[in-house]
Amino acid sequence: MTGDVWVARHPYLRPVAEVQALVNTAAAGIDVAAAAVPNWDEYAADFRAGVPLLTSPAVAFDFAAVETAVDALIGRLASAPLPEPLATLCRDLDADLATPRSPAHLGLLHYLGGVMLARSLAPLVSAFDAWRDEERWVRNYCPTCGERPAMAQLVGKDPGRLRKLSCGRCRTRWRYRRTGCPFCTQEAHRLTVVAVEGEDGLRIDYCDSCGGYLKTYDGEGSEQVLLADWTSLHLDMIAHDRGLKRLAASLYDLGAG
Repeated sequence: MTGDVWVARHPYLRPVAEVQALVNTAAAGIDVAAAAVPNWDEYAADFRAGVPLLTSPAVAFDFAAVETAVDALIGRLASAPLPEPLATLCRDLDADLATPRSPAHLGLLHYLGGVMLARSLAPLVSAFDAWRDEERWVRNYCPTCGERPAMAQLVGKDPGRLRKLSCGRCRTRWRYRRTGCPFCTQEAHRLTVVAVEGEDGLRIDYCDSCGGYLKTYDGEGSEQVLLADWTSLHLDMIAHDRGLKRLAASLYDLGAG
């Protein structure tokens, strides 16, 4: 399922999709160095030991080049004819970066940084996906960047159904065992399920031990699972009201402010 189809089915997301399109168009005109693909033989021992790709000394990555590209993106957006309030936010952020004080719009800065970082990492992540042996990484953190999972997906049909975890930072998906908490790794406690009537295919799985939760999507493996995150803020509100915690990277934080 593509982003266009998802937005067509959920038209209230159109303003978000339009902002994303504007940012992607601006980013496409900015050069950013592609991350180099390492010698996989040199990284193999770290992989078997559970060292995420981007934290391994076998991988050289120029973060300074990405920072330069992010600055260029902010400058381009600040001078572009954008709709409000995005235009004001970008101008404010561009002004903040020219001073030694902390930027006021950290959420926007993180988002724009993620856009350029993803462009730089794309060739490396693609090559890593092709090289990686899924059977050797059944861990509760992302094999690419080390982030904890933002969502889960159930793929296939029983009895051979798989659970895959999804990284909200670099969008890597990796296999994980069907039961047990991916945050505190408590095998003795099965996750508790909260389903909402009329929300077929999407639910909350949470751990009674640590209070961490995952939104779990039940769909085909070819679909873009993170699109479901856009349309399920109400599930985050339900989890928040129950005192549960989202323990992974997210573009929004219901507990803030």
